Amino acid sequence: MELPKWHERPESSKKKISEQETLDGKSFLKMADHFITFANTKNKTVKSTDIKYIMLYAAARYSAHVAKNVIEIDNHEEFVKHMSAQYIDMLREHLADPNL
Repeated sequence: MELPKWHERPESSKKKISEQETLDGKSFLKMADHFITFANTKNKTVKSTDIKYIMLYAAARYSAHVAKNVIEIDNHEEFVKHMSAQYIDMLREHLADPNL
């Protein structure tokens, strides 16, 4: 099974989110911002060094659920390598961002 890369999506779409085959870039970033806003809110009472691991744990748990129950991945190690590469790509992109 060919697994998509995280950035392989249309920039925008006129379709409703529920009707998009792949979530468009603008909606993708808006949804990511919701999670970041939640993390920033929790940062008032929880250390950011803990929140980063909480978010990573939640992402791993949800990704495992999707792999096993939604797309029914047989080769778990292939999925782990793919998702690891996606995370590394995202992390490098953000670390290179001078506005962050």
